[in-house]
Amino acid sequence: MTDREYDYDVVVVGGGPCGSTISTLVAMQGHRVLLLEKERFPRYQIGESLLPSTVHGICRILGVEEDLRRANFMPKRGGTFRWGANPEPWTFSFGLSSKFAGDAATAYQVERMRFDQILLDNARRKGVEVREETSVVDVLTDADTDRVDGVRYAGPDGVRREVRSRYVVDASGNKSRIHTRVGGQRRYSEFFRNLALFGYFEGGKRMPAPNRGNILAVAFDAGWFWYIPLTEELTSVGVVLMPEALDRAQGDREKALLDLIQQCPMIADCLSDARRVTEGPYGEIRVRKDYSYIQEKFWRPGLVLVGDAACFIDPVFSSGVHLATYSALLAARSINTALAGGVDESTCFEEFEVRYRREYARFHDFLVAFYDMHQDENSYFWKAKKVTNNTTASEMESFVELVGGGSSNEAALVSSGAYTGQRGAAYQELAELVAQPVGTAGEDRDLLRSTLARSVSKEGTRIQVQAELGESTDENVPVRQGGLVPSTDGLHWSSPPPRPAG
Repeated sequence: MTDREYDYDVVVVGGGPCGSTISTLVAMQGHRVLLLEKERFPRYQIGESLLPSTVHGICRILGVEEDLRRANFMPKRGGTFRWGANPEPWTFSFGLSSKFAGDAATAYQVERMRFDQILLDNARRKGVEVREETSVVDVLTDADTDRVDGVRYAGPDGVRREVRSRYVVDASGNKSRIHTRVGGQRRYSEFFRNLALFGYFEGGKRMPAPNRGNILAVAFDAGWFWYIPLTEELTSVGVVLMPEALDRAQGDREKALLDLIQQCPMIADCLSDARRVTEGPYGEIRVRKDYSYIQEKFWRPGLVLVGDAACFIDPVFSSGVHLATYSALLAARSINTALAGGVDESTCFEEFEVRYRREYARFHDFLVAFYDMHQDENSYFWKAKKVTNNTTASEMESFVELVGGGSSNEAALVSSGAYTGQRGAAYQELAELVAQPVGTAGEDRDLLRSTLARSVSKEGTRIQVQAELGESTDENVPVRQGGLVPSTDGLHWSSPPPRPAG
């Protein structure tokens, strides 16, 4: 098929932050991009707590940072936790890291209906053709090459049509209808198969300044609560239940949520004078299942999975929008480079997949350490060993096998040997840091001093610097043998410079 027979260079499925980001970054390079979104914006979406790399990195590259300021979203300087063996709540602040300074030390709590609308409107301004209320039914493939070369979709009138493109991007999230077309399976963690029950309240309490806009995460016997101040009046409240406590969410959802709130004294106190929102888009009590999974393959010729279509991890550290938009940046580099020629397609998309899996693994490592704050028989590693019934592997190895899809030789996560050696020390370091006594409730804790936390923040800092300077500051050393490095503009891949002789 010649270029003139393609209707578009790229078709993006899904108009959330991931789809809006990749479509904009590709359209900014002069390519023809069509974005198909099944709903009419603004629409409800969960995931309101952002990280600095999204606000001051991705959003600045997209050109919407000023739009976010005008939206007057709730500033977020970090997170406050009642977690682990420490009985008092403690806080970590982005600004405690020397890599974050000034405005870059904050993020936002956002109403996703408004935030997502800002990104989608920006995509339109940057040249993306956006069609809402348009559902993608399936991908199209070339009969001779088996390459994906378009999609079949149904518009608002219900009529099915086809559109051809050089690439299709699946950014349609965890409910994607086409992620299976990339090949392989979506591997769910039997261990992290949690359930979230959540709703919205007006009139909830706020923490004292300067932590007024922080996300509050409070652990209790059945799991943990999030408490996100979206505005001065509106609060997102949800409980993530561990597998052994899922029966507490059975029956009437409102009764279940209110009962669970009463079982967590700190959250009950925050909501003592609050009223649950019962009308409009925030009036429903919702449930989300299957919190952690990863796809065995992220791409095939002509099709790439980004964001939640590829993988998702438990949201305790607000990684969802970051991973979605970061994967969009990586995939945009691959598409822009492949469309420009000069680097073969396989090399471009292998670079995307390796880097996205690596970023996912960073958050996974940090999450594992954070959940494993109690070194006793209730340890998550001990439970993983019990679940897998593996009598020869260590607890840590059992855990890795379980959440990493080890039975299928899934290589998404680092090897079990890395966990039992190098990672074990990093886990202990984080646990000891969190377990230090807190003199005053809400006192700042330099969580970013830990090795795991620094690794999590590293890529985010690079994105922010790229946005500030207009060029990439990634090292010129590839992350894998024969790999690529970001180009100077940060929106393509290039071959690494030759190493000096000697």
